[in-house]
Amino acid sequence: MKKKILFIDRDGTLIREPEDEQIDAFEKLRFVDGVFRNLNFIRQHLDFEFVMVSNQDGLGTPAFQEDKFWPVHNFVLQTLAGEGVTFDEILIDRHFPEDNAPTRKPQTGLVEKYIVNTDYDIAGSYVIGDRETDRLFAENIGCKSLILGDDMTWDRIAEILFAGERTAEIRRTTKETDIQVKMNLDGRGSCDISTGLGFFDHMLEQIGKHGMIDLTIHTNGDLHVDEHHTIEDTAIALGECIYKALGNKRGIERYGYSLPMDDCLCSVALDFGGRAWLVFDADFHREKIGDMPTEMFLHFFKSFSDAAHMNLNIKAEGENEHHKIEGIFKALARAIKMAVKRDIYKYELPSTKGML
Repeated sequence: MKKKILFIDRDGTLIREPEDEQIDAFEKLRFVDGVFRNLNFIRQHLDFEFVMVSNQDGLGTPAFQEDKFWPVHNFVLQTLAGEGVTFDEILIDRHFPEDNAPTRKPQTGLVEKYIVNTDYDIAGSYVIGDRETDRLFAENIGCKSLILGDDMTWDRIAEILFAGERTAEIRRTTKETDIQVKMNLDGRGSCDISTGLGFFDHMLEQIGKHGMIDLTIHTNGDLHVDEHHTIEDTAIALGECIYKALGNKRGIERYGYSLPMDDCLCSVALDFGGRAWLVFDADFHREKIGDMPTEMFLHFFKSFSDAAHMNLNIKAEGENEHHKIEGIFKALARAIKMAVKRDIYKYELPSTKGML
């Protein structure tokens, strides 16, 4: 089996980077949150080699003297080693950016021997860093990247490396509809949704935005007939996609949420336990909200819960019909977000049956 590598940056990735971008004194030294626990977990449970790759501008020149660098650097290595984290190789480039050296990230001179060695699975390897140069470094190597920042933490990095990314894509084509759904359960809530029904698009966007799911839904349906097939088939494709993205369901929370919206109280409880069931306790007194028939709300959630193999219980009370259904979709999104949360340190099925 080919070996995989984690090319790990130092400053800003293992240790926090100060404003002057030089960690040349112990009082400047702070480790990045979560680095010990998660790198130890990766070292213990996965078979990646660890290669540190670091740009140290002008190391060995009067601007950055050796005797200020090595004591701190060696202390970093000793501290990590004490937590079970060791490196197979440490590669440091000393050039300034204006030198345009082939060994300075994002150039690949320092790691060329790994790229050309056929014993390594470069495409299955990763660069872990904190800058755009680290992302470009990964592209130049031909591997993937995990860049710290925003919602990418060491906890998230360890989760991706250990349990994989939860993405899925479904294409459903019938004589009545042609639907493409893509999702990343661990995304940032970015949405690209087009069904031909404006209000339906708005409701589906709530799932992505408030569930922190990257969600693409493109539906071409027979709207010249009516809205039924477009809504029903989109629900089926969406449910199939989330079921596929969940994978083996190990480590997930499984259950879910409620929230108010203005005059309305909306409750959505769900269980990704594998048994489809719907309880829908919400009355609507308008024929349509926007361009979406209110009679299709129940039908959407029934089709969605069946395809997702989900137990779904929905209740809503209030006066404003728009607020009521939007509150339901937002509560659904938050319920999904809660239920799909994954813990790799308790990576087991949340079931006494041993299956979901």
